[in-house]
Amino acid sequence: MVNRFNLFALLIGTIIAGCSGNETKTTVSTPAAKKPELMPPFRFHKMIEVSPGQSYDILSWGRGSVDAGAFLILHSDSSGIQYTTTTGDLDGAIVDVYNADMDVDGNPEILIQAKSKDTTRYTSIYAFEFNNNKANKLDFPRLNSGYRKGYRGGDNFYIRDGKLIREFPIYNGNGKDAQPTGAKRQLEYGLRGNEFTVKQLSKDSTNVADKPAANAAVKQDQDNSKVQNSEKKSSSKSSKKKRRRHRD
Repeated sequence: MVNRFNLFALLIGTIIAGCSGNETKTTVSTPAAKKPELMPPFRFHKMIEVSPGQSYDILSWGRGSVDAGAFLILHSDSSGIQYTTTTGDLDGAIVDVYNADMDVDGNPEILIQAKSKDTTRYTSIYAFEFNNNKANKLDFPRLNSGYRKGYRGGDNFYIRDGKLIREFPIYNGNGKDAQPTGAKRQLEYGLRGNEFTVKQLSKDSTNVADKPAANAAVKQDQDNSKVQNSEKKSSSKSSKKKRRRHRD
């Protein structure tokens, strides 16, 4: 009887110890996996998959300078087991990469945006259309004199309805004295016959900030004109009264 009691007590103690052990047990959370860092001489990487089995890895690389280097476009056709490389010189650092089919011919365009050192251009676009694993270089047009009016960089690019949209703020003045007007210019780029087309989507004015001042100036001129006319009428009436008195 005593042995049974001792055995029962030992069993109860084991159960209690097991429960208390479970209560003090802590879970260790695993840290989130970090994005792998690029090793020199590579500086930028982005992968774009245009369709299953068709992907493009865009990289920039170079040693000794952060303002110059080269870019690589590595095209992987895993379904056809074909791999091609496109490269070129790079002015500035890559900001982003875009994929589109602006001429709707089924051939993807890869557009590389880089921040240029040239303060008259500010932005460089390196464009290629890929057809049957062959890269066709496209010449991206510079801003003409009309589109450049008030331009001082700050470009924002994005793809909308298969077209490349570019928008940037408009400034008044030159050099360090240039001030933003609050207006933006928006351009749309398309592709026709391997040549870019460009059109402005909305009207804008490089003198937006001056309009209130100009309107105020016009109103002031009108008010001054009214005052002058009133003074002339008053002066004319006064002179007529003096003449009448003199005759009397």
